[in-house]
Amino acid sequence: MGHREDLLAGAKRCLVEKGYARTTARDIVAASGANLASIGYHYGSKEALLNQALIQSVREWGEQLAKTLIEAEVDHLGPRERYEAIWARIVEMFGANKQLWTAQFEVLAQIEHAEDVRQVLTAGNAEGWPGLGMLFNNIDPEVDGRQASLVGAFNQALLTGIMAQWLIDPTTALNGDDITEALGIIARSFSGNSETVPVGSASN
Repeated sequence: MGHREDLLAGAKRCLVEKGYARTTARDIVAASGANLASIGYHYGSKEALLNQALIQSVREWGEQLAKTLIEAEVDHLGPRERYEAIWARIVEMFGANKQLWTAQFEVLAQIEHAEDVRQVLTAGNAEGWPGLGMLFNNIDPEVDGRQASLVGAFNQALLTGIMAQWLIDPTTALNGDDITEALGIIARSFSGNSETVPVGSASN
């Protein structure tokens, strides 16, 4: 690999080992075997390099997620069982990528100053939501693109929220069973057929 590729690989390693905010230019140099001047030459700044490393890491995680879900062989399961199985796989993946997701939240907090990251993530959302609708809920984008995209966006929002819960405390974060149970309660409340006990009611 050339210095540009070495720097990107080193920055990705630093994201996992140290996180976005704590990574210094010297950390990247040590991890890549390159030199300080090459960061400015190839990427312009340490921040631009880290942003590119984060973008690539998130893309790779997305590809890994899709591969994992495809290999999970959930197509024979019913809708609820499929959804629970998919979320169980995702939660398993959180542990192996904790620092990456911590880094992503760090970047999101600074998104106003990282327009290149915003543009890539915006484009990635539009491209990825239909696929998430297919992976999570078996909605074919070619049959109903809007529905697949809408459900995919919902699942991405849920994914981000569950990820935040998991980073705070894995022992209290929702799991696959919890998610499907909660969605069932919400669905019943929309239909006026809620089985939940009203707040303030007495129990015998």
